Amino acid sequence: MSRPILEVIALGPEDAVAAQSGGADRLELVSDMAADGLTPARETFAAVRAAVDIPVRVMLRATDGFAAGGAAALAALCEEARALRAEGAEEFVLGFLTDDGRADLAAVSDLAEAIGPRARWTFHRAIDRAADRNAVRKQLADQPGLDTYLTAGSASGVDDGLATLLAEAARGDEPGYEPRIMAGGGLQLKHVPVLREAGVTAFHIGTASRPAGWDSPVSPSAVRTWRTTLDG
Repeated sequence: MSRPILEVIALGPEDAVAAQSGGADRLELVSDMAADGLTPARETFAAVRAAVDIPVRVMLRATDGFAAGGAAALAALCEEARALRAEGAEEFVLGFLTDDGRADLAAVSDLAEAIGPRARWTFHRAIDRAADRNAVRKQLADQPGLDTYLTAGSASGVDDGLATLLAEAARGDEPGYEPRIMAGGGLQLKHVPVLREAGVTAFHIGTASRPAGWDSPVSPSAVRTWRTTLDG
């Protein structure tokens, strides 16, 4: 098996440096974890980009929840996405649902257009709140740049969603299932062996990289423990 990807949530350059030193392959850059991660300031992205040389995926999300909001809110988010792209961002994280739990194709398509066809992006844990996960994958199958689903398999976390993750990993050659599964959301070290055995090759951690909580920075040693476990 090839080396799995380890992605760590970062709130700023201090986190970014700590995550890279611990062995992270990629960062998810966000602000305001009290709202489960919102779009960071352009200045924060620039500082992080200057501090590390691993890929940085930037969150595109203006409010808590998985609705894009009205036309004005979506237009503002697209403008911010273009500004981040101009600042040098090349990878992003996004995901929106309609009120009935389907993928909000209008919002996703507008943002995909804003960041451009060369940008790569993750559809985040909105899929774990979808009415029909398979339908969302089929809806998004032709979206340019989509290469990853960040998912716990369940809205309540990997413990409850493990069977779903294993089932979806087995469908990797079906239409809509080509994007990489990145397991995250209540992910624990105990989940790693069974997910690796099933062919899952990407893992995402937030609180697991911060033993002292969100008010403290990323711990390089905590990240290193995950790196060692994944590589083992």
